[in-house]
Order: sequence, then C-alpha cells, then structure tokens
Amino acid sequence: MLKLEQLTKVYKTGDKALTNINLSVEAGQVVGLIGPSGAGKSSLLRCINRLVEPSSGKIWLGDQEMAGLGKSALRRQRRRIGMIFQEYALVERLTVMENVLSGRLGYVPFWRSLTRRYPADDIENAYRFLDRVGLADHADKRADALSGGQRQRVGIARALAQEPDLLLIDEPTASLDPKTSRQIMRLIIELCNERGLPAIINIHDVPLAQAFVTRIIGLNQGQVVFDGAPSELSDDVLTRIYGEEDWAALRGKPGREGEDPESPALDANRLESAQ
Repeated sequence: MLKLEQLTKVYKTGDKALTNINLSVEAGQVVGLIGPSGAGKSSLLRCINRLVEPSSGKIWLGDQEMAGLGKSALRRQRRRIGMIFQEYALVERLTVMENVLSGRLGYVPFWRSLTRRYPADDIENAYRFLDRVGLADHADKRADALSGGQRQRVGIARALAQEPDLLLIDEPTASLDPKTSRQIMRLIIELCNERGLPAIINIHDVPLAQAFVTRIIGLNQGQVVFDGAPSELSDDVLTRIYGEEDWAALRGKPGREGEDPESPALDANRLESAQ
C-alpha cells in the first residue's frame, strides 16, 4: 500500500507544485491521475519515487517511510517502485531482452550489469514477462525495430522485472493510437489485478481513464480537488479540475471528417483543447 501524508513540494524558484497531498492507494488498486498541464501530476510521481525531493510530508510504501532515506537505503527501496514512461525510456541499440533485464540493475552487482551477465533466474523470469506482455517472439530484436505499442510493452515487462510493490505510470498512451491505447491500459489493469499491485497512472485521456480505472484523482494547482469514482466526473467536477467549459457541448460535438466520434482519443483531444 502507498500512503501520502501532507506531501508538499516547493521548488527553489518559489513555485509550489504540491500542497498537503493526503491519499492512500490500496493493493491492486489502479488510480487515474488527471488535471491540466502544470497541476502537479508529474511532480507527484517524481516525489513518490524521490527523483524530486519533497519539501515536507511523508511517503509510506508499506511500512517503510521513504522521505527520509539516505542514498543507500533509497536505492534499495526504489527497487520496489516500477516506472513506466511516456517515451518508453528504452536503450534502442539493445535487444528487447536486454532492456527487460535492465529492470534488475538494482539487484545485481556492478560487474554483472557492466558485462550484462545476469543470473539464470532473472533471464528465465524476463522471458516469462515478455510472454505475458505478448512479446515472447521479439526477445532478440533491437528496441528501435519495434512499434510504439511494442516498446511500451517492453517498458511494462521491464517494470515487472523489478518485482515492484508499486507502479508509477507516466502518460503510457500519449504516443499511441486509440486501439493500442486501450490494449495497453487493459494490460496494465490485468497485471495489477493479477499481482495485487497498486498503481498511479498520470493520464490526460480522461475518457480512456474512465473506461479502465476504478478511481480518479483530479489535481489543480497542486491540490487534490477530486477523489472518486469515474462515474462521478460530472460537468461541475470537470470544471473544478480543468476550469470553465461547456462540457456537455464538447461531448456532443461531432467529429471531423474521417474521425470516429466514439473514439476515446478524440474525446481526450476535446478535453485537452478546453484546458
């Protein structure tokens, strides 16, 4: 379980990115994190894994408080947090298998990582994760030979290789077409359910989030302004998160020629244009 208590982040410029964030994410729960650009979504994820140092507050992962850890202890605890990135963050000249095995770097001695000589169990598990994400036949391909959806699946397999207790996912579908976006979201939800993994997904595609997650947290100016079920995202709530807009008109607006009016990506573009 993840628990945040009074989490606040103020940058050296004086900009306050987060203000007194209090929330808990239970095992197996997948949370969609939404809000306008600059709302603090990325800062929240970065504070949780301490890529950014919180200004105050506490971050609990299970029974371990993360905010006060030194470098060595932080390195051990970061192994428990799997990250899935918008731009995949793969080493393109390496093979798919080598990229997945990089998820084990926090567990192996430096000489093993330098020579890429991983234990047999790690290699066996990597093949198992690749099979689970549908890429068992691509293990020896270079990462730069894959499609966007395949690269994201490699990123998911790499995160699983860490054997994490938490997944933090930053815009996993931003570069993908609507069909692939739904496949990736479905895969993430299935894996979290199978493994009892809590996850937070930073996502701009509000209709896509509504279709897959069971809980949505809305941020505005670094504060939680909504925390509830997707079905509770009324026009008033969307206004509280994003600002004034005729949300009903946007939902009913027909698509441009050649666009599917029921496309989740199209609906997301409408919401984005209103920010």
